[in-house]
Amino acid sequence: MGKDDVIESGAGGGEFAAKDYTDPPPAPLIDAAELGSWSLYRAVIAEFIATLLFLYITVATVIGYKHQTDTAASGADAACGGVGVLGIAWAFGGMIFVLVYCTAGISGGHINPAVTFGLFLARKVSLVRALLYIVAQCLGAICGVGLVKAFQSAYFDRYGGGANSLASGYSRGTGLGAEIIGTFVLVYTVFSATDPKRNARDSHVPVLAPLPIGFAVFMVHLATIPVTGTGINPARSLGAAVIYNKDKPWDDHWIFWVGPLVGAAIAAFYHQYILRAGAIKALGSFRSNA
Repeated sequence: MGKDDVIESGAGGGEFAAKDYTDPPPAPLIDAAELGSWSLYRAVIAEFIATLLFLYITVATVIGYKHQTDTAASGADAACGGVGVLGIAWAFGGMIFVLVYCTAGISGGHINPAVTFGLFLARKVSLVRALLYIVAQCLGAICGVGLVKAFQSAYFDRYGGGANSLASGYSRGTGLGAEIIGTFVLVYTVFSATDPKRNARDSHVPVLAPLPIGFAVFMVHLATIPVTGTGINPARSLGAAVIYNKDKPWDDHWIFWVGPLVGAAIAAFYHQYILRAGAIKALGSFRSNA
C-alpha cells in the first residue's frame, strides 16, 4: 500500500480515510481579470514592503558586522567583535522566516524573483502576477538598501554597501554553480513546504512553512557567503548593486540573475515532474482522452 493510500486511526479506535485531495488547477498564463482585482495590488504592495524590510535589516547587519570587525575603526580586538558569518546567515534566514510568515496569506510571501519565477514555471502564479511581483521586489530591494545608505552613510561605501560580488580565488563558473545550487535548495524547500498534497496527506504533521524556508536560507548562506556573499535572490543583489554603484558588483552581476533563475527552474522541474510525476500524469491523461 502506497503512502497516499494510508488509513489513519482515530482516537476512538475507528478508522477514517485520509483527506480527499485533488490537484489545484494551474494558474492561467495570462489572466487579464487579475488586473481589476484589488487583491493583486494588495499582494504587490506586500511584496514591495517585505523586500524593502528584508534588505534593510540584512544589509544593515552586513555593514554593522564589517564596521565592528574593522581593526582601523574598532581597535585591535575587532576580530572578536560583531555577529560573525553565523549572525549574518541568521539575519537573512530569520528575516525570511518572519516576512514569509507575515505575508504568506496575502501574496504568498515570495520576496525573491527566483521564487516567483519557479512558481510561475510550475503554473502556481500567472504571468501578470509574476511580472508585477518581480518589479515590486526589485524596487523594494533598491529602497531598502537606500534606507541603509541614508542611515549609515559614514560606513556604507567604506564597507562595500552589502553588495554581492565574486570573492577572489573563485572562478565565475564556481560562483555560478554556487548560486544555482543554493537557489535550488531554497526553491525546492518552498515547493516542499507549501505542497498542498503533502498538507492533505500528512495533516497529522503540523508544518509551519516559513520555518523550513527561513532555515534553508540560513544554511545556504553559511555555505556560500565565502564564495559570492550569497545572492540566491536577484532583487537582493540588484538593490545593493544599484545603491552602491561601483564597478566590482556590476562586473559579475549576471551571475546573480542567471544562477538563481536556473536553480529555480531546476527545482520547479524536479518537484513538479519528478517528485510529483507531472509528466507521467499528463501522459496518462493524454492517453485516456485519445
